Amino acid sequence: MNDTATRFRDLHRPGDPFILANAWDAGSARMLQALGAPAIGTSSAAHAFTLGRPDMGRVTRDEALAHAQDLVAAVTVPVSGDFENGFGAAPETCAETVRLAAEIGLAGISIEDTALPDATPYDAALAAERIRDAAAAARALKRDFVLVARADGVMNGQYDLDEGLARIASFEDAGADCLYIPMPPAFADLARICAATTLPVNALVAGPYTAHDRTAFARVGVARLSLGSSLARATHRVIHDAGKQMFGEGRFDLLSHSIGGDRIDALLGS
Repeated sequence: MNDTATRFRDLHRPGDPFILANAWDAGSARMLQALGAPAIGTSSAAHAFTLGRPDMGRVTRDEALAHAQDLVAAVTVPVSGDFENGFGAAPETCAETVRLAAEIGLAGISIEDTALPDATPYDAALAAERIRDAAAAARALKRDFVLVARADGVMNGQYDLDEGLARIASFEDAGADCLYIPMPPAFADLARICAATTLPVNALVAGPYTAHDRTAFARVGVARLSLGSSLARATHRVIHDAGKQMFGEGRFDLLSHSIGGDRIDALLGS
């Protein structure tokens, strides 16, 4: 297990980003591993969708841990947990979440600075203290563990990029291993984010950022590319479009684009 966690840290190379493929169940995790994913991430939104719930703070810590444990058991590559705000405002809660995540075999987790289920960010000082306690818990483990600190207020429209940069600087000082400002206003802002820290930077491949390839992200210094719920939402788009066609028009031709069962069987069996 320690080798897996160390392998995960070694994947984080600025300018040579790996793809953290966010899965939502054991089957999607196994398929992504078979297709070449070097690491798997959970997705809080995609997990919520599987439970019939909307995104943003609707999954409990126990549910997230059980879900992540299923993915860890399904694959041999490292798995990282998208653990929202650490499942509580208190710094000691974030620290306990780190310890529990390590116990089930996760190679790392991310913690954001949002007071879920609202989009309101935590006060900057509290946000840094939360990461400090989480980082101290990670360093006290008997194995490696990658803690990602997220500044989500830029994406949520709660503060500007300058504030986001100030926050990730405080997260670096607090002991985070990787930094993450999801969806900055422009792709060029990623270069500014990467230049502002000595730590690896994660970028979210979603929305307009899907128009850029891995080489472009590498050029600006990104170390890790996460998909968030993008792949799950693409799957849900197929359900939506096929459902609209079936129940609205009585047609089924969108189902002809499905992958063969033998191919899925081969991926799941690999």
